[in-house]
Amino acid sequence: MLNVHRPYRLFALLMLLSAMFVAAMGHNAQAREPVFTWPDSRTKEANEQPWPVNSFLVLAYHDVKDDVADQRFLAVTTKKLVAEFAWLRENGYHPVSVQQIVDAHQGLITLPEKAVLLTFDDGYRSFYTRVFPLLKAYQWPAMLAPVGHWVSTPDSQEIVDFGGLPVSRSAFTNWDEISEMAQSGLVEIASHTQQLHYGQLANPQGNTQPAAASRRYYPETNSYESLADFDKRINADITAITNNLKKATGQAPRAWVWPYGAMHGRTWQLAKQQGYQLSFSLDIGLANARNLDNIPRYLVSNDQSLEEFAASMASVRLQPTQRVAHVDLDYIYDPDPEQQERNLGALIQRLQDMRVTTVFLQAFADPLGDGLVREVYFPNRVLPMRADLFNRAAWQLRTRGGVQVFAWMPTLALDLDPSYPRVKRAAPAAAGTPEQSKSPHYHVAEQEYRRLSFFDPSVRQAINTLYEDLAWQASFSGIVFHDDAMLREDEDMSAAAIAAYEAAGFKGPFPMTDASPEERQRWMRFKTQALTDFTLELLNTVRATRGEVMQSARNLYVNTVTQPESEAWFAQNFQDSLAAYDWVVPMVMPYMEEVPKSQVPAWLDQVVDAVKTTPGALNKTIFEVQAVDWRDGQPRNIATEEIASWLRRLNIRGARHMGYYPDDFASNHPDMKQMRKHLSNYWFPSP
Repeated sequence: MLNVHRPYRLFALLMLLSAMFVAAMGHNAQAREPVFTWPDSRTKEANEQPWPVNSFLVLAYHDVKDDVADQRFLAVTTKKLVAEFAWLRENGYHPVSVQQIVDAHQGLITLPEKAVLLTFDDGYRSFYTRVFPLLKAYQWPAMLAPVGHWVSTPDSQEIVDFGGLPVSRSAFTNWDEISEMAQSGLVEIASHTQQLHYGQLANPQGNTQPAAASRRYYPETNSYESLADFDKRINADITAITNNLKKATGQAPRAWVWPYGAMHGRTWQLAKQQGYQLSFSLDIGLANARNLDNIPRYLVSNDQSLEEFAASMASVRLQPTQRVAHVDLDYIYDPDPEQQERNLGALIQRLQDMRVTTVFLQAFADPLGDGLVREVYFPNRVLPMRADLFNRAAWQLRTRGGVQVFAWMPTLALDLDPSYPRVKRAAPAAAGTPEQSKSPHYHVAEQEYRRLSFFDPSVRQAINTLYEDLAWQASFSGIVFHDDAMLREDEDMSAAAIAAYEAAGFKGPFPMTDASPEERQRWMRFKTQALTDFTLELLNTVRATRGEVMQSARNLYVNTVTQPESEAWFAQNFQDSLAAYDWVVPMVMPYMEEVPKSQVPAWLDQVVDAVKTTPGALNKTIFEVQAVDWRDGQPRNIATEEIASWLRRLNIRGARHMGYYPDDFASNHPDMKQMRKHLSNYWFPSP
């Protein structure tokens, strides 16, 4: 009997000691105590859940060498490739063909569980001499994506220009060998472009970016390639590689593999017009047959060990944890180009040392700090350009800093010509003011931001044009919609807005203060949905240029999380946003919300707990805290220790994704060495 009760007594003793320890440590220790969840009640990680229906893993290989795995060609050794194939077979993976994926997309079949597509890029001869015999032995399908220019090089020519590196012609296969492999029925031949696997000058600062996914910059005229010339250049390349593949295989190619994994929406539109159906990037994750426009692939490189390969296969389904620094490009800008470069270099080094995963990078200028956008940091047709800086900063952060970059953009607070209607609110304007409306009941709203009325078609067109120009001018991973995407309960009362309300069946007078609670609720929901739909319209404008890979995020006021009724105050809804965007970013800023310092820990708990009530919401929510106290119009830096305590509190309570705003590299605020212990996945928890 003693043995039966011993575990219980030990458990009780541990609980008693824990309670005594918490009591001794006082309130602060209690603030750090995590919420315990029984194992059976915990959310399972993605790789612990059943394999999603019609999902498949895509492996991206390149060259295969018998001796040294030369990483200039992202090679693996033959020995390790054989071991990886054996591991896939013994662990229940099922290689599938491109045709099976297309059939699953059309609903004709269901892919087997743990389906995997084997792909090989560039067209190395090692595919013919080493991989093809393995495929025949295993009777496994695969996809080969050659660069037309490299494999078209005559066998009599000794050297191939491999992106500026002279490489022996014997390193690449030829069209006869490609034809033989295509006729085997095991190998699908895809396009890796005819001659676009190189970098071209893409901005005044000298960055070279993928030729298939960027506009060319001409330093001699300080101008960019026109959209018509872009289409002409891309179309010519697509036509050339398509004709070569048809001649070699007897079939029209249908799979497009992006050089460097860099997707571009306009290029993909042109490729689809010539019959392509599948688009392969180098994003990480599991693909699904329902979406063939954005197929992620796991890049097999560095000649990793079999243990590392196995670990990668197990983790590819896991969602990366986001650690975000929200950065004002105003801090980087300087009229002196040399100082501006020093600023950018310092920011990149800081973020790399901190090991953040993502940067929300300001694409607009706001030196006055009033939230009204008068200039932006990219060439465009809508607003003045302060400097052609966003593309340079985003590319350097991505390639040197190793982070993904989201363009932080305004939605409504743009200082366009006065002819564009502004959001109006239901209150009489002060007599004699220049903003006094013709209607005595409505005036331009300025309490938060002076915003444009998105109900007006001319406004929508202007803002869409701005977003389209951003997409053409820079390479980035996502869009963050600013918190100016909001409407108060007595907004918008512009003529276009009232016309939209009436067209939707609402009867005035507006703002419907005399209507029934049900009708006011319906009106509020209409405004929220209209605003969400407009942001998604802008997202689709960006995706039309940059591709389906573009992610979305939206800043929300935190009250939309903790007080759903606050939708009436902002026309923002947390639940709607979870469904609409890839990421929801509530501004968990206690001093902005006037939370007393002593109550902040409990308030942070309340925010996390409110998010938890929606299944899966923690996986899509980035909790963004403040690094500056803006109260009383006198911005003051918040102590790094206090910011860090908030992040730790959120994390212990259950928050997965976190970030802060703003990051000030010049004054090292927040302090990098302290912050990385509480924010970075690499440094947290601190030693």
